[in-house]
Amino acid sequence: MANPLRNKIGVIVDSFGVGVREGLLKAKDVGAEGVQIYAVSGEMDPALLDAAARRELRDRIDGLGLEISALCGDLGGHGFQDAAANPAKIEKSKRILDLAVELGTTIVTTHIGIVPDDRNGAVYAAMQSACDDLGRYAKSMNAYFAIETGPEPAAHLKRFLDTLGTNGVSVNFDPANMVMVTGDDPVQGVITLKDYIVHTHVKDGKRLRVVDPRQVYGFLGYEQMSHERIAEMASEGPDFAELPLGEGAVDFDAYFKALQSIGYEGYLTIEREVGDRPEQDIRKAVEFIKRYR
Repeated sequence: MANPLRNKIGVIVDSFGVGVREGLLKAKDVGAEGVQIYAVSGEMDPALLDAAARRELRDRIDGLGLEISALCGDLGGHGFQDAAANPAKIEKSKRILDLAVELGTTIVTTHIGIVPDDRNGAVYAAMQSACDDLGRYAKSMNAYFAIETGPEPAAHLKRFLDTLGTNGVSVNFDPANMVMVTGDDPVQGVITLKDYIVHTHVKDGKRLRVVDPRQVYGFLGYEQMSHERIAEMASEGPDFAELPLGEGAVDFDAYFKALQSIGYEGYLTIEREVGDRPEQDIRKAVEFIKRYR
């Protein structure tokens, strides 16, 4: 690359599989500058973190010299496709964003469910209404809910985002999801979604055969989405495989160059959802990105 990368490197703490406190230490040890943390259930559920616990967590992260690149607020299931379930999910998402801002980040990443092709249907309307509400709330706090790429082609996601009243719902760009599931080109995807990208994942993988995204990410009438099931599919299934950086189909030379071309200055956050040696894989991923600096 002609110009060295200046982006900070993040790691999803949960990828280590050892809990938040130990995961923070491991993130520091592998050379990350920031961390993304799941904040949906368990020890990071906003409902279980009182003011003192939030201060203690922020002090712990600051004390390690780390930042939070984003929280993950992915509620799974059918995303925001089910209008009846949306009020509770919207409320929970807002509380996760409150926590994010209190911990010093302005980004919560999420999956909203696959955006359907039918723009006049009930599912599209439910998703649009939920995202409009969330976007306005995020915007009021100078923050973002960032939809992870992969369930639909970038151009289709952009058309949906363009219908919303604000850019408070934006994009967490994951190149591997696109390569593995929709077969979309991540480099063109970056250009297409350039006005919305606020956070990125660095992950690699390859597509083994054409798969219906609804079988992966869920859809009303199909199974609900779960990260556990996706990880199982990515490690043992016949459809796609998540791989260590540089071993899959993501062209990182071109991907990083595309991010530079749109002026993206945010985090490159490493995600590793499969494999029995996550720490080793993440350490190698940090070194992989550092070669571009």
